[in-house]
Amino acid sequence: MKYYITTYGCQMNVHESEKIAGILASLGYESCNDIADADIAVFNTCCIRENAENHAFGNIGMLKKLKSERKDMIIAVGGCLPQQIGKAEILHKKFPFVDIIFGTHNLGKLKDYILKKQKQKKAVIEIEQSEGEICENGDEPLRTSYPNAWINITYGCNNFCSYCIVPYVRGRERSRSSANIISEAKSLVREGYKELTLLGQNVNSYSNGSTDLTFPRLLAAVAAIDGKFRLRFMTSHPKDFSEELAKAIAENPKICNCVHLPAQSGSNAVLKAMNRKYTVEDYLKKIEILRKYVPNCAVTTDLIVGFPGETEEDFNATLKLVEEADFSSAFTFVYSPREGTVAAKMPNRVPEEVSKERIMRLIEAVNARTREQSQKYVGKTVEILCEDYDPKKQKYLGRDEYGRMAYFSGETDLVGEFVKVNIGSVNGISLYGKIEV
Repeated sequence: MKYYITTYGCQMNVHESEKIAGILASLGYESCNDIADADIAVFNTCCIRENAENHAFGNIGMLKKLKSERKDMIIAVGGCLPQQIGKAEILHKKFPFVDIIFGTHNLGKLKDYILKKQKQKKAVIEIEQSEGEICENGDEPLRTSYPNAWINITYGCNNFCSYCIVPYVRGRERSRSSANIISEAKSLVREGYKELTLLGQNVNSYSNGSTDLTFPRLLAAVAAIDGKFRLRFMTSHPKDFSEELAKAIAENPKICNCVHLPAQSGSNAVLKAMNRKYTVEDYLKKIEILRKYVPNCAVTTDLIVGFPGETEEDFNATLKLVEEADFSSAFTFVYSPREGTVAAKMPNRVPEEVSKERIMRLIEAVNARTREQSQKYVGKTVEILCEDYDPKKQKYLGRDEYGRMAYFSGETDLVGEFVKVNIGSVNGISLYGKIEV
């Protein structure tokens, strides 16, 4: 029996698809490369932005003909999209051929749903509205991102940013025990994984009064594990970024000197409307503290344009922040209203043509700084963790600790190896070089 998983959204979803793969493997399914060959197809959906939701709807709809030809094929839809209030019903009405619909809180029950569906014709639809306790005893994830491995440390979010659907589909914030996290990290290092990423909607608020370690102390404990590996974390909320965390990064060489710290806007008025709970001045102070302890730290960020009420002055303030914070790179987005959030009801929507013009200006400003920083790599030798081979370019590829992608040639299988690469040229954010023998 074969399975095919389609994943949308963030690293959290990528890791949860690995958990889904583990569940399917425990039932005897094996992965396949073509959804047309699958006995079960699972869509692990995202609803953070409208585009992700539309893509999911489109791809699910495309399976109608295949399902009519293969009655025994099971189609399951899970993740954030069906967790939204009323969306499971819409999915079932729009796509009656879908066999299983489940949400974010009951992923661990997928095995039961599959077994139930195999015994009945009726669709299995179950959306749990309460997040419940964290389950630590499920099937082992079938990891697909070697040499990288993801480790969930928190689930859910308590921040309720006005534009964000996450607290409504992921629930309130819960933290795993530090003992379980450290044990998982040790196992991954023993298995040969070379880069571990601690995941959470807001890793900085790990513990929330319910665990024995603060996030900086947890980071230090994982970094103390024997073996050569890198340690990353995401995502950090600026309001909770602390001097203690900056010190932890500085004091532990395995922690990458690269921090993802979403700013979202450079305008205090917009930040207030977003309910971000910090000002631009607060944000820049956090950057100052970080670079005081980690002078060469690369800072990446998220930026949204076209938020309701955003003026040209507000947007120019975001362009100014790009310059002042000296971001290594940025993920840029046009505001996407999400039903059920506070911002979706806000007046003064920014016209689409204005948002499009602003996003292009923002992308150019970000890319200009990225190109400028990339040029500094030319002639330098950097340590790269080789992650994959690109058959089109006929080159290996991997990242340095600052997150820069490098391409290089090699005669042996280098995936999972740390190599020294001398950078000869750059193209935007990408580096090109030769391995130093």
